[in-house]
Amino acid sequence: MDVQQSYRQEKEQGSLYLVGTPIGNLEDMTFRAVRILKEAALIAAEDTRQTRKLLTHFDIQTRLVSYHEHNKEASGKELVRLMLEGQSVALVSDAGLPAISDPGYELVKAAVEEGIAVIPIPGANAALSALIVSGLPTERFLFAGFLPRDRKSMHEELSRLQSVEATLLFYESPHRISKTIDHMLEVWGNRQAALVRELTKRYEEVARGTLAEAQVFLQQNEPLGEYCLVVAGVSKEERALAEAGWWSEFTPEQHVLHYIGQGLDKKEAIKKTAADRGVPKREVYNLLV
Repeated sequence: MDVQQSYRQEKEQGSLYLVGTPIGNLEDMTFRAVRILKEAALIAAEDTRQTRKLLTHFDIQTRLVSYHEHNKEASGKELVRLMLEGQSVALVSDAGLPAISDPGYELVKAAVEEGIAVIPIPGANAALSALIVSGLPTERFLFAGFLPRDRKSMHEELSRLQSVEATLLFYESPHRISKTIDHMLEVWGNRQAALVRELTKRYEEVARGTLAEAQVFLQQNEPLGEYCLVVAGVSKEERALAEAGWWSEFTPEQHVLHYIGQGLDKKEAIKKTAADRGVPKREVYNLLV
């Protein structure tokens, strides 16, 4: 077992600081974060232009270097070399905590393998902020980040998450949020959810209701800004019914009507029924005609 004592051991090499930054409101920057960014030998940032604005606001003159998805291998090796020589590095993302749906894991892993102390400097986090205002259970949750883009991969991931009882947290872009909810309705059926956007900013907004209601809301209000989508996990009752093949006593028509009663439209109800029964949608449709 490798044990790191961040502040109790003498070390010749530098440290890697993972520094949380504001997700929209500069007043959320901590005193400690400002101090660490000023004291570090250099700051590694995903987008140097965005981070430069933050540094300018807080009068931080530390050298700024690029560390992002496309250069992380080469840049990471150089950063580790500098830390082994005694220089401390502060890693930041564009907003929030580094290494959460952003580059950083590989650098942390490389630093740990070299015996370099990795020290968190806590700060704002969009997913957790969305969770605590969602009105959904907070004692257990699962952060799933961004779902895959293509339909097949997304459905596979949603199917894996279908039986999770913990509250589910997702990030999504404004141009994909509506389709993502469509897929959730198709795979999971209607659940309680919260659409959260523009956290800590002037137009902060939390829309609470069901997935079906969220879809109607997005049809009536143009999606703007990055979204955190918080969705209730499967209830114990739903999970027990699913595992017991609850629909086995239903006719196809009753099966479809069950989902319509949960708030799905007829098209989505047919898709869900077909998925439950493992048959093509056309077969269910023909049985209803």
